[in-house]
Amino acid sequence: MAPTAKSAILIEASTGKILYNKNANERLAPASMTKIMSMLLIMEAIEKGQISLDDKILISQNAASMGGSQLFLQPNQTAKVEDLLKGIAIASGNDAVVAMAEKIGGTEEKFVEMMNKKAQELGLKNTQFKNPHGLDTQDHYSSSYDMAMMAKELVKHETILNYTSVYEEYLTKSDGTELWMVNTNKLVKFYEGVDGLKTGYTATAGYCLTATALKNGMRLISVVMGEDSSANRSTDTVALLNYGFNSYKLNTIVSKDKNLGQIKINKGQKEYANLRVKDSVTELLNINEKNKKYTFQTDINNVTAPIKEGKKVGTLQVKYKNKVVKTADITIDRDVQKANLWDLFKRNMSLVVRGK
Repeated sequence: MAPTAKSAILIEASTGKILYNKNANERLAPASMTKIMSMLLIMEAIEKGQISLDDKILISQNAASMGGSQLFLQPNQTAKVEDLLKGIAIASGNDAVVAMAEKIGGTEEKFVEMMNKKAQELGLKNTQFKNPHGLDTQDHYSSSYDMAMMAKELVKHETILNYTSVYEEYLTKSDGTELWMVNTNKLVKFYEGVDGLKTGYTATAGYCLTATALKNGMRLISVVMGEDSSANRSTDTVALLNYGFNSYKLNTIVSKDKNLGQIKINKGQKEYANLRVKDSVTELLNINEKNKKYTFQTDINNVTAPIKEGKKVGTLQVKYKNKVVKTADITIDRDVQKANLWDLFKRNMSLVVRGK
């Protein structure tokens, strides 16, 4: 396997383990793969409740003026957030991503500052954004490693895959006109398991593709940059994914859905909550390697309401031959509000009735 790309990488998403790399830290123009970071910030804003999929956005002259791939949005037209997100994920709409950038950041420039701040938070040392869309601009660059790390973060927001996996769809705009969108990532149709993420092309960047695929419970992320044709970017991506799926398997040691017992919530409206690991604990194995037998130890804190789902309440240690090989944060499966006087009265009365 020798990709013709200037730069390439293959990682397993849950562990971040690098399975292949070629010049993975070289700074190159990312073209529309830039929108991976834009989509990450959009998904974070949605999940924080800052915007909703049903919100309507007024399209500015600045957004409507974007060249390159676009949804042909008109100034003063309105568009739903969900439709703009589809337009970014499927058709790589530059006008759509600028409209979303202005909505979330206040201005396009402020949104770009948010993009760069997020890149720093993720520890990415070879990325600098100058715009949210990826059209060629001086000093706008990333690397295949950095793009893979952004993609790794994005796929944690699983809803995005509902859009990036769509091959073709009609978009009905607010003026009643329809636009037929076809995914620029053809592998979502032609490679089993591919459900995203983002292509890119400019004269400077060449042909680029960040792809992700899920098979047998294992998610891989591949990036190729600087290809000389769209055919080669697809061929090299398929070769990387085939190598990964044929050579490795993922063992889930502890699933994030597994109930680890209960915790008492002091002064909580609900007296108990279930314990979970925040993220599944996994390990990457060679395809013929046998699963290991592990032992586990938990350390749980005293917890007082109010407390939010996802808040760390303890630590899980995974041991192999009495040595700690992995640790994971333990959280609870629900929000628990602080009990009021009436809640405490009812609880005390129930104890009296039960004779406790």
